[in-house]
Amino acid sequence: MKSMCGADCNNCGFGNNNNCKGCISSSGCPFGKQCFIYRYITTGGEENYKLFKNRLIDEFNSLNIAGMPAIDELYAMNGSYVNLAYPLPNGSNMKLLDDKGIYLCNQVECELNDGQSNRCFGLVADMNFLLVSEYGANGAEPEIVIFKKR
Repeated sequence: MKSMCGADCNNCGFGNNNNCKGCISSSGCPFGKQCFIYRYITTGGEENYKLFKNRLIDEFNSLNIAGMPAIDELYAMNGSYVNLAYPLPNGSNMKLLDDKGIYLCNQVECELNDGQSNRCFGLVADMNFLLVSEYGANGAEPEIVIFKKR
């Protein structure tokens, strides 16, 4: 399978298990929903997409979140990998993302880990928002740090 954004479609367990044909073969709808990255590249070109991605990286880095190291890359990922269920004050949980959507993401280890508990920051973005969450191993006990409209 070929991707336009550089995602490693051949090693995507979610896609392989769900008959995904990749973005090129599916006209940018690998999971049944239009991928914003595909649309961005086909309308603005690869160079504009790279500029957009670098702006997102700069936006994440400018948040100056305590313990979050600077990032230098974002990776295209299926929403099912990054769509955590966040606890609400009423005791229920809520997912904010679309499992079939494609997002630009990264995960970095918190620099303030004390050896007792290891936490990570998950960064997720698309054309409309930035999301930074903090969580433990395998996404345990997720907390929203920032959810910001762009």
